[in-house]
Amino acid sequence: MRPDRSILLLSGVLLLASCGGGGEEPMAADKGTPPPVIPMEDFFKNPEQVSFRISPDGSHISYRAPWKDRMNIFVKELASGEVTQVTRDTVRDVGGYFWKGDRIIYSRDINGDENFIVFSAATDGSDVKALTPEADVRAGTLDDLHGVEGMEKHIIVQMNERNPEVFDPWLVNIETGERRQLVDNSENYQSWITDHDGVIRIATRTDGVSTTLFHRASADAPFEAFKTVSFKDEFSPLFFTFDNKNLFVSTNLGGRDKAAVVEYDLAGDTELREIYANPDYDVQGLDYSRKRQVLTMAYYAGWKQERVFLDEETKAMYAKMAPRFEDKEFWIYGEDDDETKFMVWAGDDRDPGQYYFYDAAADDLQEVATPYPWLYPSQLAEMRPIQYTSRDGLTIHGYLTLPQGREPKALPVVVNPHGGPWARDEWGYNPEVQMLANRGYAVLQMNFRGSTGYGRKFWEASFKQWGRAMQDDITDGVNWLIDQGIADPDRIAIYGGSYGGYATLAGITFTPELYACAVDYVGVSNLFTFMRTIPPYWKPYLDMMHEMVGDPATDSVMMAAASPVFHVDKIQVPLFIAQGANDPRVVKAESDQVVEALKERGVDVEYMVKDDEGHGFRKEENRFDFYGAMESFLDEHIGSGYKPAQASDEKGAGTEG
Repeated sequence: MRPDRSILLLSGVLLLASCGGGGEEPMAADKGTPPPVIPMEDFFKNPEQVSFRISPDGSHISYRAPWKDRMNIFVKELASGEVTQVTRDTVRDVGGYFWKGDRIIYSRDINGDENFIVFSAATDGSDVKALTPEADVRAGTLDDLHGVEGMEKHIIVQMNERNPEVFDPWLVNIETGERRQLVDNSENYQSWITDHDGVIRIATRTDGVSTTLFHRASADAPFEAFKTVSFKDEFSPLFFTFDNKNLFVSTNLGGRDKAAVVEYDLAGDTELREIYANPDYDVQGLDYSRKRQVLTMAYYAGWKQERVFLDEETKAMYAKMAPRFEDKEFWIYGEDDDETKFMVWAGDDRDPGQYYFYDAAADDLQEVATPYPWLYPSQLAEMRPIQYTSRDGLTIHGYLTLPQGREPKALPVVVNPHGGPWARDEWGYNPEVQMLANRGYAVLQMNFRGSTGYGRKFWEASFKQWGRAMQDDITDGVNWLIDQGIADPDRIAIYGGSYGGYATLAGITFTPELYACAVDYVGVSNLFTFMRTIPPYWKPYLDMMHEMVGDPATDSVMMAAASPVFHVDKIQVPLFIAQGANDPRVVKAESDQVVEALKERGVDVEYMVKDDEGHGFRKEENRFDFYGAMESFLDEHIGSGYKPAQASDEKGAGTEG
């Protein structure tokens, strides 16, 4: 886990969404003894406190915590310890948030529609106001304008109020809500980049398969095109250099397979220098010190998150901190304006972590919260990196989590392909995986072709391969696990969400002999209807999706062959489907089609629909319903065969981070 430094980001692809536990940890069970059963609810209930931030002046910290079953924002004064509740939302969990002066800016949607609303609230809990429309508009923060002179009461938001397909930038007063449009977007630019003075300097526009980047020298100058790249070429501006002249860019241009971070000269349209490149993985991003105006680190995901220091001061701080966390992963983030006070998160695959407050000047580290005090890492399972070779010779990386106290032979297995599909699984605590392992299941996750972070060739190998080579990679992983003797071939289930839900349906239609049962969570079933019902803000990229998934005009035979809904006659195993009624990415009809087709054949299918959810279940009570039903479903069809003693007061962990 790496705490997200971004603010209220707009989401993209088909994705869902301590140094130890609290208190005294019980003695670890013998390696040959299964741990106690942890109640399902404890894996998926809300955490006690998460998402810590520091106020700009370093005098307060903020966090999210449950109130009436919803995650809300609280502020704590460090000197007095006094806690004030800022938000009182009972409709939906409050999501991403940040400090702006003495106010909190945050966002949430309504029942999973992903039309996010940006709100502003005083830190005493008064004067809560919506800064963007509260219905049928999707909004997010483009720039918090932190430290920009004269902009102490303003932020830049982007929203699709004028045209649902594109996002216009607006300057908004966070106290009054007054706003003005910053760019006449009659050209329908799709994205924007500001410089360090808060001026929009870069805009992009796509024709579906190529993106043209535009630049202007000042807020009064016109935008001029300076580069056009294919969607297969990565050229993603990260932020301006500190003098606002050049750009730091993530790119695979110049014959690269793996994306590197470079400095790019706007005036000369040339790459000036390579900041960092890794021979095996795409570089994910770049951090910097706002106060000192230096780059601090680059980072990428191998089998774990890795960082490469670009600044000796940052390197020294991490080196000083490392002995305090032994073998834990940790990240220092969320600094105050003086960059002397920081938040620190530390955890690992069996521990969702603890939060600390660090005063660098005094070298004083204080624990502030254990979000999941009912969790004991010694009772949870290790997430191990694995790799195998696909039938056409690709190396596929992944993770295998084995249940504690069970010999790794002939185990029941849950295969868990990730969503996206252009995303990836990463090492770290995962409540779904840990709940399954606690029940005695082995869990197999794989980064099939198309998973991000492994370079351009690996990504392009997924084009028009839904249900084909991408699915073969999953099948090959299952067969590898059987060949290792770890999996019981008669007790293998497949479960996934979003694209993982599609892969679940594809698995039981195209390789029905491989699985004993399946759980599809908000998954695509019909590539034709999926393309027709995407959100309006995805439509500018539809031609790109046609090249990556399939074009109904030219690839109809292939798309029909890859759409599970047309092959439900091959489904021979029990199926459980869960769907949010308000899902804007994979609409409810995708699940309805499969259920109706199976019922026409007289096949019973369990179907759970939540009318107050979207692309994944966010409300605590709905998580309980879904995972409780999944737990019973799996136990009935591939039950692990052992019932360890119930836990007393030792419990599991929640899902928020």
